[in-house]
Amino acid sequence: MDKVILKQIIRSNQQFVQQIHLLPRNYALEEANYILVGMRRAGKTYLMYQYIQQLLQQGHSTEEILFVNFEDERIVDITKEELHLLLEAYQEMYAHKPILFLDEIQNVAGWEHFARRMADEKHRVMITGSNATMLSREMATTLGGRYLVKEVFPFSFGEYLDYRGIATATNWEYGPERTAVVRAFDSYLAQGGVAEVFDLQDQRGWLTSLYQKVLYSDIVLRNNIRNEKPLALLVRQLAASLQQPTSIRRLQNMLAAMGHKTAHETIGNYIGHLCDAYLLFAISNYAATAAERESNKKYYFFDNGLLNLFLTQGDAKLLENLVALTLRRHEIEHLYYYQRNIEVDFLLPQTGTAIQVCRTLQNETTLERETSALEKLNKFIPQHHNLIITYNEERTLQRGNLT
Repeated sequence: MDKVILKQIIRSNQQFVQQIHLLPRNYALEEANYILVGMRRAGKTYLMYQYIQQLLQQGHSTEEILFVNFEDERIVDITKEELHLLLEAYQEMYAHKPILFLDEIQNVAGWEHFARRMADEKHRVMITGSNATMLSREMATTLGGRYLVKEVFPFSFGEYLDYRGIATATNWEYGPERTAVVRAFDSYLAQGGVAEVFDLQDQRGWLTSLYQKVLYSDIVLRNNIRNEKPLALLVRQLAASLQQPTSIRRLQNMLAAMGHKTAHETIGNYIGHLCDAYLLFAISNYAATAAERESNKKYYFFDNGLLNLFLTQGDAKLLENLVALTLRRHEIEHLYYYQRNIEVDFLLPQTGTAIQVCRTLQNETTLERETSALEKLNKFIPQHHNLIITYNEERTLQRGNLT
């Protein structure tokens, strides 16, 4: 690896990060080492830029910044044995102790050993990656106690309103801003929260390109998958089955019906890869045994825009996915569904909250189905909060002793 190229990268990035225009996101970062993880284009790199600009505002020098993007074509072949050259190149340029920003470093096999040494040598380090294997037990063993891990999600609806310059004061739903909020929500529900797509004319084309990048670069190539057709069909089936618990056996039968006989273990591996790449996440059945929780799950997408690529008339699926994603932001370990004779969409046992999702309760049959499920659940597991989330309806329902 040519140190002259590394010096050019270090210097040009120091100038570049100062020029980035940001909409600040509400991620509190302490003075610590971080690993930022999440799906591609969710904003990990921009959060890194935001932190760099905060450091500069606090009085740090631009020369203290050592920012490297490992998807830069000039260094895509760098190896773990060559990572030390980054520091050597920097030290030949400056007398400071650098603050390291290592973007998409998972592209370098064995990167965690360099990251551990940098932390042990008391460097301040921030790392980003688009693969959940960065959170694996093996990584935790290597990096244990040296880094804080923070997941970065696409924009929330609140952030989307900020991006659009739409303010919501108290009782906004009764004021003139209501129509602007409704229009914004319809757009956000369909296009998702990846900021780069917000102002594009061809949003679907851009999102399709992003999906293909995740599928082929982060999954097919990284995991040496030889036949990607069953994998692509699996994603479509998971989108179509989004509101239902889905077993690997059921997915296996679906693929076989389409002419792709795929081993049970292979489908399980595919799902693991999709989750590792932050395309999907899964929630388990709270009522199942520990073993059963692994065999029958509900799957959701990390972004509504990507999910919408596979739907035709999918407003109900989009709404439930958005609720799942919103809950996932806050309840990483304690988010479930409930299924035993009845089905409740989401259960948060830590807070005693049960949630049903449907587009509207105008139909009496739908109203009966959603309320009776919550009522039956409360006979087994009393909840502090029972909610039915709809598209645009708000009222308080009384069902026996349940409100």
